[in-house]
Amino acid sequence: MAHLRLLLSHSRCHPHPHRLLPLFRFCTSNSGNPPPPPIKPVSYAPKPKAPPEEAPSRETPSASSEWQDRPPRRFDQQPPRQFTREEVRFVKDAGPAIAPVSYPSRVAPLPGDRPAEEGAGEVANEQDLRGEAERIEMNAERTRRTIFGVPVEEETVPYPTLIPVAKRPQKVAIDLVDALREIKTSANEKKRNFTETVEAHVMLGVDPRRGDQMVRGAITLPHGTGKTVRVAVFAEGPAAEEARAAGADVVGGDELIEEIRKGGGKLSFDKCIATPMFMPRLSKVARILGPRGLMPNPKLGSVTNDVSGAVKAAKSGRVDFKIDKTAIVHVGLGKVNFSEESLRENIGAFVNALLLAKPVGLKKTSKYVGYVKKFTLSSTMGPGFPVTIPSLSAAADDYSKVHVS
Repeated sequence: MAHLRLLLSHSRCHPHPHRLLPLFRFCTSNSGNPPPPPIKPVSYAPKPKAPPEEAPSRETPSASSEWQDRPPRRFDQQPPRQFTREEVRFVKDAGPAIAPVSYPSRVAPLPGDRPAEEGAGEVANEQDLRGEAERIEMNAERTRRTIFGVPVEEETVPYPTLIPVAKRPQKVAIDLVDALREIKTSANEKKRNFTETVEAHVMLGVDPRRGDQMVRGAITLPHGTGKTVRVAVFAEGPAAEEARAAGADVVGGDELIEEIRKGGGKLSFDKCIATPMFMPRLSKVARILGPRGLMPNPKLGSVTNDVSGAVKAAKSGRVDFKIDKTAIVHVGLGKVNFSEESLRENIGAFVNALLLAKPVGLKKTSKYVGYVKKFTLSSTMGPGFPVTIPSLSAAADDYSKVHVS
């Protein structure tokens, strides 16, 4: 402790470390510890030296000189190497051709090839046949249909064969009077619960997608259609009174429009006639009347101030026709119970109106060529009969002479 205190007091007075060296020596010399033992030097034996290498003599050449003096070896002088079977496939003209290896075919021995004792072969064959017959009968019993345990015999169905489709022979066009007689005969043979309508289906040679080739019109048949037509008139005031006097079934104004709009699509009329002042108001029910073909149209004469004349024409048998998407016009021209002359006059009136509605762009040598391609008459549920164009032209000319002139 005394030495430590002395060391601390000296460190306070002498902060530099080299000034404490005498003090450290003094403390270590006066201590009671014995001095360390002296260090003895260690010596190792010297490494033996290798004997000096002798210089090579000129008489015995080294291996490197032999390799240098040796001439270079050419690859084409190498001895031929035997290629394996797998390598020969990729080497052209290498060695002798390898002969293909053939193996004997393995065939299952037949029952006749098996060695058998005398008399035993026939017995074995009979047993095999009996076993095969029993196996066939068991399979047939398994596949046999049964209903509540009772076997049912299945019918043998013949093997299907291809039957060529027989094309229907096209009907030859006949005269108009003969076609009307055939329609009446077929309608009388098949008795219906209603009176069938004589319908005309005309295929035209126009393009319905073009606006300048639209075909539509109206005609009042001389003998009517044979149907009871219910007419509705949109009018007010004196026009409404004229419509009622002419025999209109439904007459009204705004209240009739609201009734149609709230009626859910139920209509109580077959024709619509309107005055020009009501056309803007009919836009509320255009979606109901338009798809059914009941929307009044000035081109068809259903929008007019002469309400009484339009009602009488609709009641007497006014027919509107228009071409569809397939360039065909469908229209009813009377009933089957009409006389042949009445039906002929109605057809002549329709053909005359059809010629008047012919587009201007269709100019041919004849008024029928290129316009009327096919004209077919039929009843509501009967077959169709094509009609010749000359007979139609004669009926239209007779009608125009009597009524138009």
